[in-house]
Amino acid sequence: MPINAYATPAAGKPLEKFQYEPKELGPHDIEVKITHCGLCHSDIHLIDNDWQMSQYPLVPGHEIIGTVTATGSEVRSFEQGQRVGVGWQRSSCLSCEWCLKGQENLCPEQQATCVGHHGGFAESIRADSRFAYAIPDELESENAGPLLCGGITVYSPLRNYGVKPWMKVGVIGIGGLGHLALQFARAIGCEVTAFSSTPEKEAEAKSFGAHRFIASKEKGELDKAANSLDFIINTVFAGLDWATYLNVLRPNGKLCFVGAPPTPIRIYAFPLLVGQKSICGSVIGSRSAIREMLDLAARHGIKTKTEILPMDQVNPAITKVRENKARYRMVLVN
Repeated sequence: MPINAYATPAAGKPLEKFQYEPKELGPHDIEVKITHCGLCHSDIHLIDNDWQMSQYPLVPGHEIIGTVTATGSEVRSFEQGQRVGVGWQRSSCLSCEWCLKGQENLCPEQQATCVGHHGGFAESIRADSRFAYAIPDELESENAGPLLCGGITVYSPLRNYGVKPWMKVGVIGIGGLGHLALQFARAIGCEVTAFSSTPEKEAEAKSFGAHRFIASKEKGELDKAANSLDFIINTVFAGLDWATYLNVLRPNGKLCFVGAPPTPIRIYAFPLLVGQKSICGSVIGSRSAIREMLDLAARHGIKTKTEILPMDQVNPAITKVRENKARYRMVLVN
């Protein structure tokens, strides 16, 4: 039976109604009836072929929540009717050095849910059950979907780079990623500082867990914060004065990028040497990290701030994300 979906026929084009015949259900596969699917900025990049890897017609969507309607012969972890989620990564080889270390997100053969495959802007999807996740009862579906990409993107560096409860953490940008980073850092027990170019976001940033707010464009504010933080997550896609943010770090501090600036990161080596500071990056997370992240979110009430639209309103939702008017994640509902 064909699957009804929404696909873009070519780079940058609006999405249209689309049908496709799914592949036969494999032994480890599940079929999921989609109830909710988040719209991530990565979907925009795929629609526009910014990363030069899109194939058309393309069905975007990789923050998927739904219920299992069919299971392959080898599936033991899920049953029909169970609520599950599927994120950015759909598979890996499960046998290379990185997979055996439990770092499947670094597998050179990993595949994405909607790159070369049809994603979640659809009524259903077939996926490898080994890259699907049970959703805790405490999480509402419209809030859980974006955690499978945006949530793990900001949780993973906190986990992998050894952020401890006694540390002081900064988050650059209070948007789709940043508002989640504030909540996760606070839940871990850190003292949290929010950096934003929009002073009007102070109250909201504090409602997400920030102890301190710094209006980054106000003269002298970043200088006042010098030598105060152990770890900074950059969630924005803009080019900033990175040397100034390095100056905000304490010795052994790290500046971690989960948002990719459009221009080269230019810094002098001397601040790295004298303070033993470092610059690093992070992308999504392993399967075990995603399960941890979902449990942490459920336990601490971490909640994605979402705007919901029907699936047939996918193009207006895309326009809102393109114009940076979403507050803070768009979620499409069947």
